[in-house]
Amino acid sequence: MSRVGKYPVVVPQGVSITIVDGFLSAKGKLGELKMPLSERVETVFEDGKVTVTPRNKEAASRMMWGTTRANVANMVQGVSQGYAKTLEINGTGFRAAVQGSNLVMNLGFSHDVVYPVPQGIKITCEKPTSIKVEGIDKRLVGQVCAELRAFRPPEPYKGKGVKFEGEAIRRKEGKKK
Repeated sequence: MSRVGKYPVVVPQGVSITIVDGFLSAKGKLGELKMPLSERVETVFEDGKVTVTPRNKEAASRMMWGTTRANVANMVQGVSQGYAKTLEINGTGFRAAVQGSNLVMNLGFSHDVVYPVPQGIKITCEKPTSIKVEGIDKRLVGQVCAELRAFRPPEPYKGKGVKFEGEAIRRKEGKKK
């Protein structure tokens, strides 16, 4: 039995859920998200709760049970509250700035790294060494952060690079004389 899937998703005030033709759409104050539903699970919206149950006892149905429930919960939270992640830039001369619809980062390369901001994502730089990524789609926010971090991952000797806020970088000792 799925530990995640057996709990219903409580839909807060201001969020409307519709299930039509195998698609679940959630609409809230921040926007609208749409997700295709698997044929292996049955999704029902009633009394302000979304309930997901497997259609049969197959392993694939039980796998999709918890996954679908988690995806619905992420959609409901995304359209009502949104998601945000913060990245930190460490290193001498390393900085970032938003210019129009692009994020321009100086990461010690011979050229600036220009990252076009995808649709549905808002990037702000309060400080030159801090990047805040906000959006309603949890997967997209995480993907954008992973792509930004991949330009210059933190290295273990001096800790220079792009890292998540609060991420612990395992440091190594340098070479000895």
